[in-house]
Amino acid sequence: MVHHEKVATAIIGIDLAWGEKNPDGVTVLSFPDGVAENPTHLSTELTRGDDDLFDALEPFLTLERVMVAIDAPTICRSDEGSRPVDKECTRLFGRFEAGCHPVNRRLCVRPFRVAEAFQQRGFALTTDTDTPRFVTEVYPHPATIRLFGLEKTIKYKKGKVTEKRAEFSRYQDHLADYLSHEMPWLANSEPHCELLTLPWKKPIEDQVDSMLCAAIAYRHLKYHGKKSQILGDDSDGHMLIPTV
Repeated sequence: MVHHEKVATAIIGIDLAWGEKNPDGVTVLSFPDGVAENPTHLSTELTRGDDDLFDALEPFLTLERVMVAIDAPTICRSDEGSRPVDKECTRLFGRFEAGCHPVNRRLCVRPFRVAEAFQQRGFALTTDTDTPRFVTEVYPHPATIRLFGLEKTIKYKKGKVTEKRAEFSRYQDHLADYLSHEMPWLANSEPHCELLTLPWKKPIEDQVDSMLCAAIAYRHLKYHGKKSQILGDDSDGHMLIPTV
């Protein structure tokens, strides 16, 4: 089993806009000597559109080991209906209000285009940690249930602004607490401290969500997949959910 322990490694978390108008939240962590050490680069920003996204990522995509965790579907065979993995996720997490919307190639044009652009750059669409460069689909809602010990998802995505702000503040507090234990160098960096305390606005939400995507990827690599549950498969669509 190859763990690629002591190589230059990048972890990239992307809260991908499914449409063409909204920006993407992007968190990049770069480790010169593997994830057992602290990163020397950590950033979170917004990009807009495919070209801007890949321009921002380009310096990191050629490192020896790269894991991209993307909150968007990456694999799908069907133009209609939903994927087996979406149904499995809803079966497992529906009672926590963390089920899935139907995903097919007709509904989700941009995510599959972005996934194919990664493939053209030599990335595999998989959860296999032995793969040097790979893109994995993650789903933050079930991740929050598991990592934060919640009984229901935090409702910061919909509702009035005052309600979103209250719920988003809860989300930030939970994420800050998790990061302070698992990734203190991220929780304590000045720009990320700020993102974890600012009141809700959509651009802040997108960036914080990308931090969670990166945290899911970091957990997967650090523990060699032993603290991850993989729903579905690499043929019809997978989803990586952290375990505790």
